[in-house]
Amino acid sequence: MLPTGARSDARARPLHVASGRVLRAGLLYFGCVFAAGFVLGTIRVPLLVPRLGVRWAELAEMPLMLVVIVVAARWVVHRHALGPTTAGRFWAGLLALALLLAAEFGLVLQLQGGTLAGYLESRDPVSGAVYATMLVAFALMPLIVARTTEERSDDA
Repeated sequence: MLPTGARSDARARPLHVASGRVLRAGLLYFGCVFAAGFVLGTIRVPLLVPRLGVRWAELAEMPLMLVVIVVAARWVVHRHALGPTTAGRFWAGLLALALLLAAEFGLVLQLQGGTLAGYLESRDPVSGAVYATMLVAFALMPLIVARTTEERSDDA
């Protein structure tokens, strides 16, 4: 008989252990990406925005953030052994997204004042659309990097 919440495969863990791994992975993934975004933002706003404008400065930052997202997702998935289950990687990415949005909106509203609706309306339509796409990529990246890693190991 299996303990409550355990799987029957070789990597079986009680549910509370798996949940703890997912929670730690989501927190770490959020922290890595948020910290990198904060550092890049401190460079983008004073140095790039005056020269390029908001749209081009934000678009110039996006490829760097995509690299950060991929590297952080790969590291977190492997460090916390989120393993072959899709659910753990999905929930870690979703938790990280929720934390990122809460931190970003909280920080923006605190620094700029105003409302969330006002902030969203003030976004550039082009860089804002790319940003929304990046948020989806951020949430799904733990699934994507784990799947590509599994496919490579199957080919070997």
